[in-house]
Amino acid sequence: MSYAPEQLAPLHDARVAPDTLHTPAAASASPHIVIVGGGFAGLAAARQLRHAPARVTVIDRSNHHLFQPLLYQVATAELSAGEIAQPIRHILRGCANATVLLAEVSGIDTAARQVLLRDGGRCAYDILILATGASHGYFGHPEWATHAPGLKTLDDARRIRNRLLLAFEAAERAPDEAARRKLMTIAVIGGGPTGVEMAGAIAELARRTLRHEFRRIDPRRTQILLFEAGPRLLPQFPDDLARYAAGALQRRGVRLRCGEAVENISAAGVTVAGELIPAGAVIWAAGTALPPLGRWLGAETDRPGRIRVAPDLSVPGHPEIFVLGDAAAFKAADGAMLPGLAQVAEQQGRHLGRALARRLSNGTPLPPFRYRNRGNLATIGRNAAVAHFDHVRLRGFPAWLVWS
Repeated sequence: MSYAPEQLAPLHDARVAPDTLHTPAAASASPHIVIVGGGFAGLAAARQLRHAPARVTVIDRSNHHLFQPLLYQVATAELSAGEIAQPIRHILRGCANATVLLAEVSGIDTAARQVLLRDGGRCAYDILILATGASHGYFGHPEWATHAPGLKTLDDARRIRNRLLLAFEAAERAPDEAARRKLMTIAVIGGGPTGVEMAGAIAELARRTLRHEFRRIDPRRTQILLFEAGPRLLPQFPDDLARYAAGALQRRGVRLRCGEAVENISAAGVTVAGELIPAGAVIWAAGTALPPLGRWLGAETDRPGRIRVAPDLSVPGHPEIFVLGDAAAFKAADGAMLPGLAQVAEQQGRHLGRALARRLSNGTPLPPFRYRNRGNLATIGRNAAVAHFDHVRLRGFPAWLVWS
């Protein structure tokens, strides 16, 4: 089941009267579990709690769950919004104990055990699961967001798609070669999986999809620049796979600018090492930002703002509060911090949901979370990808089949 894109858009004007949300948790015999976030972690937890002796409330500011790994394909017109989004209520239709609230969280009152909502409402909890995910982070330059949208929501994908397509339309009407060259220069900031996949998809769009669509311009001449401040692409992958990805992108016409940090982004383009590079569209794939959970909870955070959680994913000092996914600073068995990946969030959600259901049913203590790495994948374009599974490394068409 899917909704049309217009139906999937966040309902920002929705209002729920504070007294119609939930009675205080103590007023009911069943404990009330509130989950903030309808992403991979939050929904996995809610589904594991479907038979638990508890009331479950999922709060999200959108009415749909996104398969974010494919957002870049919506941004480059390969997929429609409805193909990667599904209504949260539909996903939880089999969870009779679950209620979904369309609302935005503005804080947590830990003393009163209440979630504060932007519209003035409050939602009481006995157990709180924070699976908020992350938004765009611009390294102290929020003004860059106007000129370089990131890719976290359907609105972001639509915005990027419009900018890309309108840049080609404007180039078709441009009066001179200099104007066309600027409009047909696309800059992608960030050489992680999102940046690599976006650059590869834009190359496919320009060299295949739009190849015969225009008369005055040749989209194959589009200049795609991929900037990465670090020394190489895909730092999460082994060197040999990163080198393959770099070569595959270059064969598709993408120019790599590694070891070059962006100094400024404006309507005119991107500034690197004091040089202004005019661009028709700039896309941000370099950093993320988290909600101020540490301030809300009075809890310790790491440098990016993630909550340092206990082995059972609870917040030290608040055994009734749990943090999952991007917002949790959790070390794996080898001592490495778990990355902000969908598989990490989904595994944490399933683990916690099952553990809480057992504890509520028979008092079983919460076990520590154990992460199982099921591999990292990144697609570069048609028939090209990289995949890393422990000691197994795949590249090219085999990796693309696995990714598919």
